[in-house]
Amino acid sequence: MFSAFLNSWKIPELRRRILFTLGMVAIARLGANIPCPGVDPSELNQYMAQIQQRVGGSFMGLADMMTGGGLQQCAVFALGVMPYISASIIMMLLPAAIPALEKLKQEGESGRTKLIQYSRYMTVGLCIVQAWLLAKAFEHPEQMFSGFTGVLVANPGIGFELLTVLTITSGTVLLMWIGEQITQRGIGNGMSIIITVGIVDRLPRAINQAWRLFVGPESQFNALHAILLLVMAVTVTAVVVAVTQAERKVPVQYAKRMVGRKMLGGGQTFMPLKVNYSGVMPIIFAQAILLFPAKIFSMLNMPFFQNLARQLTEGESLYLGLYGGMILFFSYFWVATQFNPLQIADDLKKYGGYVPGIRPGRPTAEYLDHTMTRITLAGSVFLTGIAVIPYILSHNFRLPYLTASFFGGTSLLINVGVMLDTMRQVESHLVMRHYDGFLRKGRLRGRF
Repeated sequence: MFSAFLNSWKIPELRRRILFTLGMVAIARLGANIPCPGVDPSELNQYMAQIQQRVGGSFMGLADMMTGGGLQQCAVFALGVMPYISASIIMMLLPAAIPALEKLKQEGESGRTKLIQYSRYMTVGLCIVQAWLLAKAFEHPEQMFSGFTGVLVANPGIGFELLTVLTITSGTVLLMWIGEQITQRGIGNGMSIIITVGIVDRLPRAINQAWRLFVGPESQFNALHAILLLVMAVTVTAVVVAVTQAERKVPVQYAKRMVGRKMLGGGQTFMPLKVNYSGVMPIIFAQAILLFPAKIFSMLNMPFFQNLARQLTEGESLYLGLYGGMILFFSYFWVATQFNPLQIADDLKKYGGYVPGIRPGRPTAEYLDHTMTRITLAGSVFLTGIAVIPYILSHNFRLPYLTASFFGGTSLLINVGVMLDTMRQVESHLVMRHYDGFLRKGRLRGRF
């Protein structure tokens, strides 16, 4: 593995891509720490540091994590790439409901380019609305940040709001461009790398909080607890890596075809069906939806609803039960909207492919749907277990949530997925130039 990192710098093109990616990431991190004009984020920094100690970190903790700390700094990149991610998710789901977009999606590269263009337009629209709401929140922070009593804006008004909308919208568009440039001219998926770097930026603070739990006057645990936590971190990370890469290989046989005077096709390959097909999306959907009931019930001055609001607080039994159930639901929802067995079966039939033992056409579609349903259950159960680990560690073992978030949940899943994808791209460059990748196959290469 270490030789692979060294070999990466021996290839001029790969070295340029790595350096370009690092340069773009540095600009992204710089913009996440430059406050918007007219905003003093010093008091907000102290407030965010306090809520990060709570179980779940609340909505603001989640939003601050996804923006790489930009929200905490009231920064130019306060919205991060989240408007673009939201627009992309909407454009992925809309074709299932709008036939015109579904037809456009099936047109290949030209249709895909058009959908990306629509996503960019939608990003700007979402960003303008969210930036205006954020400007109003900066003017009246007590309405957005529960328990916050400080002042962020010295001179509020329409001038400040327009300037903030222009600044944050321009910053998000610039960040979107940076992400696309990383994808084209760097290494890995640009948007994912920007989010991952923002999450990893919190790691030193998490380590510092964990260190104070074992060393110093605030220590609560001993060396045995430290060893157990370290073993748990390694084990959970290894399981996440294994399940993220796990796939069900469906064998596909292609019949020989005569094209002109040449005989083409034949042979056997396989169709990979990922166990964790939906990735981190079910966790994000479940977290976003469960934020609202507790807030609504807490506003109702009745003992029953007040008690229900407390039960829906992050880490409580009712919250964890609903959280797990919604992750299961959204795992199947995402597969139902993104995985189309009928289209896959038609494409196989068109090109002379078939699953051995299964008739082409609708029987193949039913077989693929049944197979995907079974492996999605395993993937959703895995997601549920990984998602609740930080809450259990924080609520039951008094581990700070910022530290516990690196033992599972959204942070770990995003980090593992993005780093694996980036390593695969680097390895493809190395293998193309006859260098060893990150994992040497050795004498056992032919057996796998």
